[in-house]
Amino acid sequence: MFGFRFGRKSIKREIIINAESLETRVAVLENGKLEEFQVEHPSEERIVGGIYKGRVKNLEDGLQAAFVDIGLKKNAFLHYWDMIPEDAARLEAAEEFGARAPSRRGRVSPQEIARQFPPDSEIVVQVTKGPISTKGPRVTANLSIPGRYLVMLPGSNLRGVSRKIEEEKERLRLKKILSRLPAVEGIGLIVRTAGEGAKQRSFVRDMRSLLAIWKDIQEGMQTRPAPTCLYQEPDLVERVVRDWLTEDVDRIVVDSPAEYERIRNLVSKISRRVRSRVQHYEGTAPIFEHFNIERQLEDAFARKVMLKSGGYIIFEETEALISIDVNTGRHKGASTQDDVIFEVNSEAVEEVVRQLRLRNVGGLIVIDLIDMKQKKHRNAIYKALRDALRRDKARTNVLPISALGLVEMTRQRMDEGVLSSMYVDCPYCRGRGSVKSPLSMSVEIQRQISAVMRKHGGRSGGLKLQIIVHPSVLERLRQQDEAVLMDLENKFSGYLAFRPDPSRHIEDFEIRNATTGEILWSRPPRAELQTARG
Repeated sequence: MFGFRFGRKSIKREIIINAESLETRVAVLENGKLEEFQVEHPSEERIVGGIYKGRVKNLEDGLQAAFVDIGLKKNAFLHYWDMIPEDAARLEAAEEFGARAPSRRGRVSPQEIARQFPPDSEIVVQVTKGPISTKGPRVTANLSIPGRYLVMLPGSNLRGVSRKIEEEKERLRLKKILSRLPAVEGIGLIVRTAGEGAKQRSFVRDMRSLLAIWKDIQEGMQTRPAPTCLYQEPDLVERVVRDWLTEDVDRIVVDSPAEYERIRNLVSKISRRVRSRVQHYEGTAPIFEHFNIERQLEDAFARKVMLKSGGYIIFEETEALISIDVNTGRHKGASTQDDVIFEVNSEAVEEVVRQLRLRNVGGLIVIDLIDMKQKKHRNAIYKALRDALRRDKARTNVLPISALGLVEMTRQRMDEGVLSSMYVDCPYCRGRGSVKSPLSMSVEIQRQISAVMRKHGGRSGGLKLQIIVHPSVLERLRQQDEAVLMDLENKFSGYLAFRPDPSRHIEDFEIRNATTGEILWSRPPRAELQTARG
């Protein structure tokens, strides 16, 4: 996570953990500013990273993919070119080291797959992407088991150092350590970024632990019937210690006494010196409020995110893509318009990358930057975006800024975004993010009044109606549409009375016979509306 080495005096890093029975939240602060956020619900099964013994249900040559039953509600999706572990491991490793590996798409024939993996055959796979919306999980036969300092690659004999460790002297030291570790046939090893500066005995310990996990998986492969889970990633707290705790972290603060003791025990196996940085929070205010994280979360997940300069960005998440619009707003500072635009775009790309990490969103992303006339400004913004993405653990691919000022990029999506896990669609607007305006409601109410008057008033007229509406709609009717309503009364020789109801949704209203109390018209329940429209 912390690929960069900043000066310890300039940046203070803290990991704040809020552990409760139904939810665990982890935030990473840099000088008090929220930079990373993850949430996990202990009651939900951890799927991503899990290794399963599955059963091939069917082969789809048109999709070049197999569907595998791994014991979940939806069958897992497995590309043909990800079904042969040894080749897949080499490709994965090549990507890790930044090498250009040849694509296997189209090179694996359906006949070869059908021969090796006919329907109802067993296969061991690992989940690389959890179920998202209506889609099942994505899996691969390339297995990788992460430890503290090493990643084990069963099915490969490759050994190497992560490309994120850039110092050549350190890379040579780590390669020597790898060469001294016991060689196990069919087991590849990659040094993680956390291994930078670690001693040889730490790698020996880590490898011993990974081999024990692999032995348990192999036993399950031999003895347990498919579909079954052979390995599950540890919970969020343990992953934080394994993946996030580095020398750059000044302290870990946790509000649960039980998790505090567990973290201290986990950290003791890594470094007794780091153990002193684990602290138990005992304040009266909730821990996320004490560290001003709750407010930052509210701001971060808003549709409109303000920038310090006065500019702002708008996030729109759809099924197809994520669009991000950059605006100057009330920016003040630079002397020329070009400089204003450059400053806002510079600040915006930094915030966009932060937002992508916080929201954990991925797929196709389009950033609509403010148009820049100068080529040097466009190149500088593109470089700033690439540099900011270097600290993102998810894989990204960014295209240069187009002639229309758009940046097209992709970000690896492994699981549901944070918003999807914490929020549901609004039952009132049903995910539209908007409701009808008072003007639209006024028009609809008048239309229904006319229909009721024609149906129930008869030729003699004289029908008295009571219309129950939301106060904001009533304000519109009284202040701007009174003349139109009086015309309705005269036209049908009727009488209209309006009553406000603050508890009523702005789009709901009801028309009653004012004399008998009979309901003459009301909007159907929203669930029925949704069914009718669907």
